[in-house]
Amino acid sequence: MQKIRLATRESALALWQTEHVAARLREAHPDLEVELVPMTTRGDQAIDQPLVEIGGKGLFLKELEVAMLEGRADAAVHSLKDVPMELDGPFELAAILERADPFDAFVSVKYEALEELPFGAKVGTSSLRRQALLRAHRPDLVLVDLRGNVNTRLAKLDAGDYDAIVLACAGLQRLGLGERIRERLTAPRFIPAAAQGAVTVECKQGDAEVHALLAVLDHGPTRACVRAERAMTRTLGGSCHVPIAAYATLNKEKISLEGLVGDAKTGQTVRGYASGPVSEPDKLGEQVADMLVARGADALLP
Repeated sequence: MQKIRLATRESALALWQTEHVAARLREAHPDLEVELVPMTTRGDQAIDQPLVEIGGKGLFLKELEVAMLEGRADAAVHSLKDVPMELDGPFELAAILERADPFDAFVSVKYEALEELPFGAKVGTSSLRRQALLRAHRPDLVLVDLRGNVNTRLAKLDAGDYDAIVLACAGLQRLGLGERIRERLTAPRFIPAAAQGAVTVECKQGDAEVHALLAVLDHGPTRACVRAERAMTRTLGGSCHVPIAAYATLNKEKISLEGLVGDAKTGQTVRGYASGPVSEPDKLGEQVADMLVARGADALLP
């Protein structure tokens, strides 16, 4: 192939991620022409409704997948945490790039840390996982839905609509807004979403030429960790309708996985932890999922 077309959402963060993939491809294949195909998805358009009410995170993929099926794009770039645990149609994740900071960011104009927020402070986040973790740690907070791209959310915070908001560290850092992070909310207290911080490139199954071009971007250690996280989430039947968190780390030939299922309304959480060989990430994810269910997580699942 002399040219590859990358479908992408039009948000600043999605374009940054796709430009990053494009730069890596040009570096690996100097003679390759890389074209971006920006488009707006239904998930981007319906920012006045919670994702759980309009179909979930898969809404960020559909238009990009249709573009591949219709021959208008060869591949699509996504935040892996937005990719459903089971892909619809003839698609595969040809490359998972090295993961950036996986954790959540506490962002505020007035306050330096979550602990500094006054009783009853208003915090913006539309993530049920973040709501569950915040309620578990600070049940006094008033949690309010907050949708839109990163700059839109920051503008609402700066306008005084919220005392604080919670965003992904990686998104802020990629947009050159790392200075807005007042506190990183890290494990084990705050476990991120499965695959948070990782970028993936999706293509059609059987498209050997495209797959070969993309394969050089794949980061083995990241793929192993996010496979464990996604296997746990998939085994639990996870979607954005359920507060599920998963975070895996790699130490030589062993993966360690922390998992959590929560309740966004009560702050109740169930946690599990296990480790296993790097060669069996899916088995580890299923093991932690079974552990969570045995500890009562099924009562929190739909």
